[in-house]
Amino acid sequence: MRTETNAIQNHRIAAEAPWSGIVRKGQTIRIIDSDGQQAVDTIFYRADDFAERYSAQDTLRVQGSAYVGVGTKVVSNEGNVMLTVTADSCGRHDTMAGACSCESNTVRFGHETRYLHACRDNFLLEVSKHGMGKRDIVPNINFFMNVPISPEGRMTIVDGLSKPGDHVELVAEMDVLCVISNCPQINNPCNGFNPTPIQVLIWEAGI
Repeated sequence: MRTETNAIQNHRIAAEAPWSGIVRKGQTIRIIDSDGQQAVDTIFYRADDFAERYSAQDTLRVQGSAYVGVGTKVVSNEGNVMLTVTADSCGRHDTMAGACSCESNTVRFGHETRYLHACRDNFLLEVSKHGMGKRDIVPNINFFMNVPISPEGRMTIVDGLSKPGDHVELVAEMDVLCVISNCPQINNPCNGFNPTPIQVLIWEAGI
């Protein structure tokens, strides 16, 4: 049984903050929405070759689904399975709406938001620790973000469905670098207009 006490890593990530870490093949990573309604923007890279990284397009194509959930194979730009989603207490995770940026905030919400903190800033800060830059930031998964798609194909970010303590678990199918931006957005309801902390736990294979 997986508990906090037998996890090999236990990280509490502050509201609006980034994090990154290695998840080895066979290990399980659990991302916990501690207070509920908190979007967790996430990108995965192959640990020994960052040129291979998460592909939203290939992941959607392989699944034939617009959303990420139990059974989803997280697929790389090389067509390899990086991780598999094995547990999900929320039931709604987006991988089409992308990450907020200062530029997109300005377009969507007005010039006065230009200097607000954004996920692309978090991603850039974190990938730079691993020798990467802006060109290495690709379309991401938004765990716990609720983006319904209308019959006409329109997408809208609405209130999240996740409750305090909801979580998603993934088993690594290769060694991966996980990069997270605990989304700082306050201009749309992806975080309930109130960014909050999250938790990341990692267990060894077989637990």
